[in-house]
Amino acid sequence: MNKITKTIGLSVLLTGLTNNAIASSDHIKLLKAVEPKVIDWRRDIHQNPELGNREVRTAAKVADHLKKLGMQVETQVAHTGVVGFLKGAKPGPTIMLRADMDALPVTEKTNLPFSSTKTTNYRGVDVGIMHACGHDTHVAMLMGAAEVLANMQNELAGNVMFVFQPAEEGAPEGEEGGAELMLKEGIFKRHQPDVAFGLHITSKLNVGQIGYRSGPTMASADRFEITVKGEQTHGSTPWAGADPIAAAAQVVSGVNHIVSRQINITKEPAIVSFGKISGGVRNNIIPEEVNMVGTIRNFDMDNRQQIFERIKHTAEHIAQASGNKAEVVIKEGYPVTVNDPALTDKMLPSLAKVVGRHGLIEMPKVTGAEDFSFYAMEVPGLFVFLGGTPKGTHPKDAASNHSPYFFADESAFKLGTRALTEFTLDYMAQSSQ
Repeated sequence: MNKITKTIGLSVLLTGLTNNAIASSDHIKLLKAVEPKVIDWRRDIHQNPELGNREVRTAAKVADHLKKLGMQVETQVAHTGVVGFLKGAKPGPTIMLRADMDALPVTEKTNLPFSSTKTTNYRGVDVGIMHACGHDTHVAMLMGAAEVLANMQNELAGNVMFVFQPAEEGAPEGEEGGAELMLKEGIFKRHQPDVAFGLHITSKLNVGQIGYRSGPTMASADRFEITVKGEQTHGSTPWAGADPIAAAAQVVSGVNHIVSRQINITKEPAIVSFGKISGGVRNNIIPEEVNMVGTIRNFDMDNRQQIFERIKHTAEHIAQASGNKAEVVIKEGYPVTVNDPALTDKMLPSLAKVVGRHGLIEMPKVTGAEDFSFYAMEVPGLFVFLGGTPKGTHPKDAASNHSPYFFADESAFKLGTRALTEFTLDYMAQSSQ
């Protein structure tokens, strides 16, 4: 679709803006009233960050808020997750809204008055804990949307499922967690949502912008480990053993050719990257084995499986050719995050109400990953990006998500809270027509 067609299509969608909305301005007044609370909640959560599957304080704060709003509340889902269920006064669809709660092992350097001073020992290293990815803002905005929608319960033609999810950044080693575990524990079976919505604050956009993309939006993320086992020998006589270092070098070259020569990248892009190679202890000793780890990112689930198979095939056969043996382990991570095209089109007017049509930015594919993808594999989903960099600052000059300097402008929160609210009200209104 060319730019002209997209513009025309968006204009047509926007003409139905007022017709599709619930005929009430109550939510605008409620949104204004809740904005100071959202900022306060966020500052408190930011100052008290918790790592994945350990979000005990955050979960308690959320659960207490939802209970006070009169919702049915589940706690300790997938360790620390909270699910609130708001039943509308009229029949209609069930809409899921999701926020992630976990922080990162990052030492904060923002010098904000509510900066985190929390520390922990993470994988043997003493490090700070920080909401360096903005999950604190997601929690606060969804708490705000919950308050607005709970106050409109008598107008709601449908139900709302509020999911406050732990461990989006990954569960601790040896534990399950995140969206996958919440689904495994049956939250969709119990509440049966029709659609799922989520958002992520980003420094890549300015306040007043919302980024969206139809179809594959964020990459799958998988980890691979290759161990090349040879036969140790003196460095002066490599022929007396089997050199896993030389074989590993060839494996790296061979694996890097998979995407460029064996996968149809005209379908969707893909990346295979090695992140660590280790082996040997001394200059004149050829070691017994070499270990390599890396990441796989792609935007097509069929390509994903092909890459898995070809990495295994390539490593094993290259190692075998030089008298070595390769053991390949692939740990599946997050699937591709796919925004349902029909749902995306349907919700563009809702986003335009929040930031105006010029504030809507069609995003390029993002090679980062999101476990919202698990929800979107079960029901039609839409995941969008909320601009968090102050106006007047170019996003390229802003600290990125996961940086110790990551900063989110508080004026963005009212827009994110409204986006979640508009998604809910407009989808209900359209479903009742």
